[in-house]
This record gives sequence, C-alpha cells and structure tokens, in this order.
Amino acid sequence: MLDVLSAAATRLFDSQEPQDVAVATIIATEGSVPRPAGTSMLVDAADGIVGSLTGGCVEAAVLEACRDALATGDASVQGFGYSDEDAFAVGLMCGGRIDVLIQPFRSGCPVLRSDSEPAAVVLRLPSDDARAPAAAVSAAAVDGSTGQSTDSLAVSLEPLVPDAVVETAVQRVGAFIRSGRTGRVRLAPPEGGREPIELFVETRITPAHLLVVGANAFGLALVEAARPLGLRITVCDPRPAFADPASYPGAEVVRAWPHRFLVEAAATGELDDRSMICVLSHDPKVDIPTLTAALDLDVAYVGAMGSRRSDRDRRAALREAGVESPALARLHSPIGLDLETFTPAEVAVSILAEILAVRGGRRQVVPLSGDA
Repeated sequence: MLDVLSAAATRLFDSQEPQDVAVATIIATEGSVPRPAGTSMLVDAADGIVGSLTGGCVEAAVLEACRDALATGDASVQGFGYSDEDAFAVGLMCGGRIDVLIQPFRSGCPVLRSDSEPAAVVLRLPSDDARAPAAAVSAAAVDGSTGQSTDSLAVSLEPLVPDAVVETAVQRVGAFIRSGRTGRVRLAPPEGGREPIELFVETRITPAHLLVVGANAFGLALVEAARPLGLRITVCDPRPAFADPASYPGAEVVRAWPHRFLVEAAATGELDDRSMICVLSHDPKVDIPTLTAALDLDVAYVGAMGSRRSDRDRRAALREAGVESPALARLHSPIGLDLETFTPAEVAVSILAEILAVRGGRRQVVPLSGDA
C-alpha cells in the first residue's frame, strides 16, 4: 500500500473536495505472479485509478470489488488464480495466485495520516470480530532506540487491535518492520475473541546498494543500465579527473580509494547482505586491495572485470594477499554472463543479468523457452 499511500492521502484529506477511496492490496502470493505482496491499486469515488496489481490480468474484477467496497463500506479478502477448467475466467494467466485485501477508507479517515514518509503500513484483515482499519507507521516509531518509540508504535496500532493485545502487537510488528519484511502477522485472539487477529505489514526498506568501482566507459554503462532497477548506485574512483558527478546522473560519485571506502561504508551500515560490488577498474593496484576488502564482507555479489588470463593472475595475487579459498570462491570473475558481449552497454547487460541470477539463487541460467 505504500505505493499508493500518497495518492490516498491526497484524496482523503483534500481541503476542497475530499473523496472516499478503496485500496486493493496483494497480501499473499503463490507461484508465478507479476507483482509482489504489498503492491496496491487505488480506486476513488470518481472511478479514478492509481496503480496496478498484475498489469491487466485481474484489474477489471478488482475494480468491481473496489466499487462494491465503496458502496457498502465493507472490507474483504478475495483470491485470484489461474483456472485449468476455464482459462478465460478471471485469473492469472502466468499460473500463480494472489490474495487481495479490498479495503474502503472514508474521507478524513485519520488512521492513514503520517507526519513524515512512513516506514511501514499495517493493515488489519477483516474478520467476524472487526472491520479492517489501517495505520501508517513512522520510522521513529520503530527505530528501537528508546521507550518512546515503543509508545509511538503502540499509538499507531491502537486503532487496529484490542487493548489486550497492543503490547504483543508492538513487539511482533516492531520486529517485523525492523527486519524489513513484508507479510502477515497473526496474533492470538484476546479473551472472549472468536478468531485470531491477522495483520498485514508492508515495510519500506532502503534500496539495495550497487557499488561500481571504476569511473570509465564500462562504469557509466553499468550505471545507466542499472538506474531503472531502483538501486542506490555509487561510483567510486580515486582519480578526481575521472570521478565527475556530472557524468553519472542518478549515482553518487565518491573520489576515494575504493578499499578504504568499502571499509568505511561497511562500518556505517551503508553495505549489507543485499549489496553488490562490481570492480571495473581493471587496474591491479586498485583491484587487489578492493577485492580483498570486498570478499571479507557479507554482501550479495562481488564481481571483477577482466580477461580469463587477468582473472588467473588476479586470483593468484589475492591468495598472496591472504584471501582464503572460500572467500575467493565467491568472486564472479570474469564478471557477467557469457553473452558474447563487446561494447560497454552489452557488458553492462551481462553484468546485471548475472547479478539478477545470483540474487535469484540460480547456478545456471537457461532460456525460458528451453526445456524445463
């Protein structure tokens, strides 16, 4: 719901003409689906639409469900999946299944107000015991550093759960948000309750960090190719004449020795287990200390550009520098998939393809049209 929250707030709190809205949010997925849990589509009282759940597979049916929710004020959870019996029925032609929470909000509804960009949205799934309110949770409410943050999270969750389970909800939801997860949290029903309380938590986490070492044609091509992926991109090069921020729109440019930058970035939390490090400098005096530092970090991907011969020489130099075999086995070098690439733009595509494969846990990559 975070993707349509701004649009919802604009309509709900419009000073001239506030509108009711209904929001459809994917709360569970199974199999192959176009969009992940948390993706939302908003329908306002004037039939305006913001966002998309599947790119067209189920939008017409979801639109009707949102219209019904606006008319009745009732929330519901509806499932959409592929039907072998009727391939033309409403469903996902990719073969997966999604569960969608359809939730109406009345204009002026206070629960979605947030003084700053929220860290998360928490939705309550409808049940016989309650309707399905929602709350935007600020980053300060879940930073975990003070008792006051716990109190703030409790205030955010009070509209969603009975007083008897607020403390448990704060613990469970707070831990969920701090870990950057999106999904369901189930709470035991309070005394006298008939069924468990289910919350859906969607968290806004910082983008994964792509570090490009080497301000050259290949580094520029990789930045340009990676920009649409929504990553945080940093270019690092020790040469002031080449590390020109104006040459790399959409990326941070750092003029520093990359191995020193890596150590500092890791110490300040700017690199984590989702980070990707691509060493494109093709200069041993830069490559070896940078890769020695990179392979000592818990990151998702480390790759280095060069020929097979330079890769053999580089690995030998890394062993001499003290890099042990398990760490060296994590190095993707020569970098990228074997796609017969020549130009910097082609190399950039092969690098990103390999990164996506590694992130997806693929040891081998085959065409989708090939035999399973």
